[in-house]
Amino acid sequence: MREELLDPEAWPAEVDVEVADELGLRPRALDDFVGQAELKDHLTIILEAARRRGQAADHLLFAGPPGLGKTTLAGIVAAEMDVRMHVTSGPALDRAGDLASILSQLDEGDVLFIDEIHRLSRAVEEVLYPAMEDFQLDIVLGKGPAARSIRLDVPRFTLVGATTRTGLITGPLRDRFGLVARLDFYEKADLQSIVTRAAGIFGIAIDAPAAGEIAGRSRGTPRIANRLLRRVRDFAEVRGNGAIDLVAAQQGLSLFGVDDLGLDKLDRALLKALCERFGGGPVGLSTLAISVSEPAETVEDVAEPFLIQQGLLMRTPRGRVATPTAWQHLGLAVPATRQGDEPPPGLFG
Repeated sequence: MREELLDPEAWPAEVDVEVADELGLRPRALDDFVGQAELKDHLTIILEAARRRGQAADHLLFAGPPGLGKTTLAGIVAAEMDVRMHVTSGPALDRAGDLASILSQLDEGDVLFIDEIHRLSRAVEEVLYPAMEDFQLDIVLGKGPAARSIRLDVPRFTLVGATTRTGLITGPLRDRFGLVARLDFYEKADLQSIVTRAAGIFGIAIDAPAAGEIAGRSRGTPRIANRLLRRVRDFAEVRGNGAIDLVAAQQGLSLFGVDDLGLDKLDRALLKALCERFGGGPVGLSTLAISVSEPAETVEDVAEPFLIQQGLLMRTPRGRVATPTAWQHLGLAVPATRQGDEPPPGLFG
């Protein structure tokens, strides 16, 4: 399904409208991709060199938080090389035979995109190694003492991997990629360009201050920027005249619980619990997660990274601590002596 959706003309009738909108927003050329200037320069050289040699591009690994454009870049690589892209994910490849089936369907120069590649099983990785290096596939026939291994050739292809957890990728797999690139969070100016471009695709009238307001609350992530644009569009159509100006953007974002720093309901709940219930900390992760009725994994992987980047939260050996900026953002007075500032008790009290 996902591979078919990369071609807008092949969208089936039952595809969700917002999914189709998101896929329609993906740029298909490197020149149309906004942001990540250094990575774009690297890809320009790699892809142009491969085209001049008439060979498949080298294997690429894109790392970074969700929503920064890893899947989009994989599609751009395929489009720039004028080849097909085959899409799968690490959890979907349970057995070595699953990968062998996909590799056998590739044509010369095709792009194989594996999302969440850090979740590949060890058996699948072992099959992938010779395919990446020698473009050969090892297949074991039979079992027990009668088992024998044969090696089949596969077309030269480009593997594009995407991961949100670089540290979970094994060394041998990471070393087989010709380029390992980390995508950074986007600057506000780049996000404003993305919002303006998306509004043009949607046919929405939006002015520069409104686009800047949406960009400033998007947490440095294009996916969030496009999602907020859709919500503000809905607000403007229902409560306004359909056009998005600064007032409509501010009112719409406030209605959907996104404040001026881009914090959502969960982010504010964490900060309020930390400041109002626990005196600013330190407090353990599990205790903090229970206080907002969320799993600890959600708090640690979804909310905390952005709060730390914004200087609102600190992780310490004793637990989570709210910074003075967090108190000020909530409109609370910063206590003269916070619990986290007290020195640990001595040996005798």
